[in-house]
Amino acid sequence: MKVLITVKISDEQLEKIKSLGYEIIRISESKIKNCEEVDDADILVTYNPFKRLDISKMKNLKYIMLTSVGFDQLPKEKVIKQNIQVTNNRGGYSIPMSEWIVMCILEIYKKSKMLYKQQQDKVWHMDFGISELYGSRIGFLGTGTIAVEAAKRLNGFGVEIWGYNTNGREVEYFDRCFGKNQINEIFKNCDVVVSTMPCTENTIGMIDKDKFELMKQGSSFINVGRGKIVNEEDLIKYLDKFKGVALDVFEQEPLPKESPLWDADNVIVTPHNCWVSDKNDIRVEKLMYSNLKKYKEGKQVDNIVNIERGY
Repeated sequence: MKVLITVKISDEQLEKIKSLGYEIIRISESKIKNCEEVDDADILVTYNPFKRLDISKMKNLKYIMLTSVGFDQLPKEKVIKQNIQVTNNRGGYSIPMSEWIVMCILEIYKKSKMLYKQQQDKVWHMDFGISELYGSRIGFLGTGTIAVEAAKRLNGFGVEIWGYNTNGREVEYFDRCFGKNQINEIFKNCDVVVSTMPCTENTIGMIDKDKFELMKQGSSFINVGRGKIVNEEDLIKYLDKFKGVALDVFEQEPLPKESPLWDADNVIVTPHNCWVSDKNDIRVEKLMYSNLKKYKEGKQVDNIVNIERGY
């Protein structure tokens, strides 16, 4: 069985995969293109080669293992037509993303952006408008691995944690969870709203002026999910309402230089960077080996995604 790998992998990990009995083909995504060797692969381990690689020519391809969590890059119609199984790296970036969420909440409450600016300008000015996080209510849109890891860490700050998921099921580390028709409870009652949701037909543009109107004066909004979930034009109109806003994802990336979000005093902008960690490669390689071993043994692999559902 042939495995085409287009992502970085250590020599040690490569030898472990070979020991499972796989024939390995290694080509970087920047150089990948259809050819006889590539088109003969049974498994594709990759991030996003699909602008250069036409998988419809890969007649033996049965399994795509993505090293990303999102899969917007997939040629979904071809995947469905060829009945290709897909897995992602769900959970692989949850720890660094959860740390980013906690960091941004604290930076908003402690006015770090303003204090850093004062340091740059060599201004000594004590600010008495800094807030405590203790006793606040934090609401998560989505209760998957990112939200769970963040909730786990935030519990130490003495906050109440609410969550929204499709059926209102209880989730560890959350004090309350709400279902599909109760999402407004999060917006109306939480001091901080954090979006961790994937982008699907049902979620595109769902966080708009109607949702921002529900939020408390002086509340905060954070998005690490997908940029297209938020109507940025509406968000910009409501910026004055918020204590702070932290965004790592945007409707258009890179964020256009003319966007008012860059210059807003109460907005933290990071360049889709919250998933980055020095430990990511270790986690990716561990999942890669585990799933290739299970696939070889005929067992169900982990993190199978539903292409039509969107997650």
